[in-house]
Amino acid sequence: MQFQVPQFIEVEDKIFGPLTFKQFVYVAGGAGACYIFWRVLPVFVAGPLILATAGLSASLAFLQWNGRPFISALEHGFLFLIRAKLYLWSNKQKKMGQPGRIQKDIRAQKESLVYVPKLSDSKLHELAWSLDVKERMAAAENPEDGAGRVPLEARDMAI
Repeated sequence: MQFQVPQFIEVEDKIFGPLTFKQFVYVAGGAGACYIFWRVLPVFVAGPLILATAGLSASLAFLQWNGRPFISALEHGFLFLIRAKLYLWSNKQKKMGQPGRIQKDIRAQKESLVYVPKLSDSKLHELAWSLDVKERMAAAENPEDGAGRVPLEARDMAI
């Protein structure tokens, strides 16, 4: 049987003329708030509030930030302000003036990489590798469990 697959599902329907429902709510809410400010407050107080409210409602209705609605950018900014932040500092200082030293450090890091099995190797070698990795993970979680295990840093990484 043939079925018709819906396309363009991320495009919202235009309900109120050229506006979607969300855009209409933002514009109508902003216009209502501006009208209340105009009727209740003096002109010198209402003017800046009306401009700010109209700008915010227009931004919420029509502006996109990096291809996403502006409301998500406001939400992420607000959550960034109120949530706890994690700052990490690395105490390793790089010695400048020795360009050969940096290349030697990079080579040493590449040489100390852990073996990752390939599909062409034997299954026995892959099984030994996976068991060794599981053992290292267990040793890293519980460095001294009485079984004589050595922490991950002290183990020989070669297989």
